Amino acid sequence: MIIYYIIAMILIGLDQLSKYLTVQEIALGEVVPVIPNVLSLTYIRNSGAAWSILEDQMIFFYVITVVVVGALIYFLHTEGKRSPIASTGIAFIMGGAIGNFIDRLHLKYVIDMIRLEFINFPIFNVADMALTIGVIILIGYIVYDELVKKKVKGS
Repeated sequence: MIIYYIIAMILIGLDQLSKYLTVQEIALGEVVPVIPNVLSLTYIRNSGAAWSILEDQMIFFYVITVVVVGALIYFLHTEGKRSPIASTGIAFIMGGAIGNFIDRLHLKYVIDMIRLEFINFPIFNVADMALTIGVIILIGYIVYDELVKKKVKGS
């Protein structure tokens, strides 16, 4: 089980390091092209969730994050024991949730910096990527697990 906590801690560390470097190297609102017309870095402060929904609702985000992380720890020690894939997904979600939680507690907003230039998409950060990857892993695991169960029942 410890490996999944280590994965979460590495993701938290990468997230916080990228946010620290963003604040140190990029002025608020500045756009730094990385791959022209594809990817840039833009330092913004987000006091909500994606697309700034639920802006300035910090108490809501605190409660939700504590509940979600508690549930993730529970699932890691129950369901996660059955599957390294599910455990990896849980670790990614936990790392992402805690990464953004640190910002909300400390700053009252989340530092976002990764901007996709070719689509109208919210500017995001490493924690958001970890959350998304974790959810994709878990959905894939659940779909696969259900297909296996159906196949076993049908045999």
